[in-house]
Amino acid sequence: MRPMSKARKMMNKLSPATRTNRLAAGLLIGVCLSACSSLETKVEADRAPLDPQDASNTPDAVPRAEPLSRYGNPDSYKVYGKTYYPLPTSRGYKKRGTASWYGTKFHGKRTSSGEPYDLYAMTAAHKTLPLPTYVEVTNMSNGRSAIVKVNDRGPFHDDRLIDLSYAAAARLDILPTGTGRVEVRAIDPETMDAAKTLVATPTAQVQQDEILYLQVGAFSNRGNAERLQNDLLSQNIGDVRVVEATNDAGTLFKVQIGPLASHMEANQVTQELRTLGVNNSHSIVQ
Repeated sequence: MRPMSKARKMMNKLSPATRTNRLAAGLLIGVCLSACSSLETKVEADRAPLDPQDASNTPDAVPRAEPLSRYGNPDSYKVYGKTYYPLPTSRGYKKRGTASWYGTKFHGKRTSSGEPYDLYAMTAAHKTLPLPTYVEVTNMSNGRSAIVKVNDRGPFHDDRLIDLSYAAAARLDILPTGTGRVEVRAIDPETMDAAKTLVATPTAQVQQDEILYLQVGAFSNRGNAERLQNDLLSQNIGDVRVVEATNDAGTLFKVQIGPLASHMEANQVTQELRTLGVNNSHSIVQ
């Protein structure tokens, strides 16, 4: 006969009611662990909406001065064993890297700044930029740009720079490939407001030692830049040039209209460009 285990002897000393309660508790824990394991294997993969709205023409986020999020800007935080240190300011930030996007898996859930994630809003996630920060993201393969509000943390992959909302990825034409090579440039809302005031003043002229252009695209491939240049020239939009700019991160071919006589003229050309579907132009003073 098999000897009785010590644990079984102790169970026999308990009252029937106590034995029943302990057995029930053990079964409950087992069921919970089994269910949790099952749920973890069945978490829905991130994807686009099943019946998506057309987000390709979603307007840019409008930069404005906002206080920093109370919860989204700790001195440091750790994810997957790696520690990240949020930047104290976004001023002067510009970097190139890989962009990805996130959709239905996080839709409606709380972001790191406390706002709910809306896949149709022009937002993004970044590992270290202050929350919130407004940035201009340019797809280096096609020159498309979009202004988004960084209100979340991520993507937590060493090879990713920024996670775009579904709408922002649609604007930049990154949805089909899932990722894309981009340039991210932080926007100072105060400087932008000052520029808008200058453009809105009809008498605002370019200073004597300044030359004004409108930049309508920036490409890593010269052929793409020249195609846009030829398209604009065929529309009699004015003089269009391609400027090559090289730095440590690589080379960009920038498509610019001008020179222009005043900020009022730049504003008028901007309106003409919008009728042609070009919505991301911005002034360059040299």
